[in-house]
Amino acid sequence: MQACLTGHFITLEGPEGSGKSTHIRRLADRLKAADHDVVVTREPGGTPLGEAIRGLLQHDTAGESPVPRAEVLLFCASRAQLVQTVIRPALERGAWVLSDRFADSTFAYQGFGRGLELAELQTANAFATGGLVPDLTLLLDLDEDNARRRITMRYGTEAAADRFEREPPDFHARLREGFLALAAAEPQRFRVIPSGRALEDVADDVWQAVCDRFSDVPGAT
Repeated sequence: MQACLTGHFITLEGPEGSGKSTHIRRLADRLKAADHDVVVTREPGGTPLGEAIRGLLQHDTAGESPVPRAEVLLFCASRAQLVQTVIRPALERGAWVLSDRFADSTFAYQGFGRGLELAELQTANAFATGGLVPDLTLLLDLDEDNARRRITMRYGTEAAADRFEREPPDFHARLREGFLALAAAEPQRFRVIPSGRALEDVADDVWQAVCDRFSDVPGAT
C-alpha cells in the first residue's frame, strides 16, 4: 500500500535561461519564512546517483553523448532514484517539495525537441515515478532570443554552455512550443508565467500562483 502523501509537490519548468533556479530559491525562501518544511531539488540530479547521471547527460563525462533513447533512460533512472529516496519521503512527512525540472522536461526535450513518441515517454516516466504527478507546475516561459542572450551572459561564451544549451535555435523553438502545448493540455496543473520581465514581477506571479493553488500558505511573507 502506498503511503499517504500529505505534502505539496511543485515543479518549475521552462526553456534554458528562463530563471528556474533563481525563482525556485526565492519561492523556497518565502515558504521557509512561513515556517514550512521545504525540500529543494533538481533534475537531473538531487541524489549522488542523479548527480553522476547529470554529468553524463549535460557534460558528456563518459566521453560520448548519449543517443536520444539512452538520454531518456538516463533521465528516468535519475528521476526514479530521486522520487524514491527524496521526493516521496518528503511528501509523506508533509513537506513542500520544489523541483527544478521534472517529467515535463522529458516530454518537451526528448518528445518535442528530439521527436520521440510522447506516449512512449509517458509510459517510461510512469514506471520511473510510480505515477507521481506534481500538484502544481510553474512554466516560466521565455522566447528563444532572450533565452540565448541570457545563456551567453551567464557563461560569457556559448561554447561554455552545457550540451542542451548548445542545441541549435530550431531545437529551442520546438522546446518552447512543446512546453506551451503541455501547459495547454493540462491547464488545471500548469500556470504559465512570462519570465522575460523584471525579476520582482516574475517572483510575485510565482508566489501568487502558489497562493491560488494551495490554501495552507497564510502568514508567509
